[in-house]
Amino acid sequence: MTLLRIGSRGSKLALWQAEHIANLLRGMGHEVAIEKIVTTGDRITDAPFARVGTKGMFLKEIEEALIDKQVDLAVHSMKDVPTEIPEGLVIAAIPPREDARDAFLSLHHASVKLLPQGAKVGTSSLRRQAQLRALRPDLDVQELRGNVDTRIRKLEAGEYDAIFLAAAGVNRLQLTQHVKEWLEPDVMCPAPGQGALAVEVRAADEHTQSVVRELDHAPTRAAVECERAALQKLGGGCHLPVGAHALHRNGELNLRVVVARPDGKQVLRMQRAGTVPRTLGIDLADAILKAGAAKILAELESA
Repeated sequence: MTLLRIGSRGSKLALWQAEHIANLLRGMGHEVAIEKIVTTGDRITDAPFARVGTKGMFLKEIEEALIDKQVDLAVHSMKDVPTEIPEGLVIAAIPPREDARDAFLSLHHASVKLLPQGAKVGTSSLRRQAQLRALRPDLDVQELRGNVDTRIRKLEAGEYDAIFLAAAGVNRLQLTQHVKEWLEPDVMCPAPGQGALAVEVRAADEHTQSVVRELDHAPTRAAVECERAALQKLGGGCHLPVGAHALHRNGELNLRVVVARPDGKQVLRMQRAGTVPRTLGIDLADAILKAGAAKILAELESA
């Protein structure tokens, strides 16, 4: 049987994700190896994401290795995947999603509401920063870069009163000991695709596609495609102050979209239900653009 080589970043979370897919493939009878690849995002560790503004900064080198046939498939966090996939590549599988919510971690404070005035909180996400500033404008919101375990070590060292991470990451790495609150999407709308994995392969590699396709989870794919269609309509940047979360309910997809000013002084929220994922995402994004999001995003682009 042909060896399947998985390209992955070298962080603990990325390797957990790659190993998770590898184990599923091994369970199907395939031989699998994991190749660690350093990406642009791994090398740029001190600049805020919003200032770097590089689409696909955690994927570029992995996708190049995939195109060059150095690896046969790649495993990514879906929230890091730009809405435009390089020519010759496809997302062959989106497995069942983990918790899509954001997690609030603190050593001494039980919730966001109970943080003292002026508390120092850390997050690398402009989306989280904007929604947090709207929720608690009195807080000292600071940039926080690094892998999940690095960020938790900084919290434990007392550098921050609280930090925010994707629930999926802390769950997968079993680092939930400091999680005090799981933030519902109506409080902190997640990033499009958060909690989901993307398994990417070459479009011409029909054999690997047919193997990987067995890992695809149709309900997760529908929800993620809905969220990503909204993001694409809004500009396609995974580091924009944009949240999108789709949930299956009563035979429909319920989509929530949030666009916020980075300072949190204006937060636009909209919800809509539908049955066609991409159409729902595009239509709701179009509606929120007309309601003022276009101005917010244009100002952010010019800045």
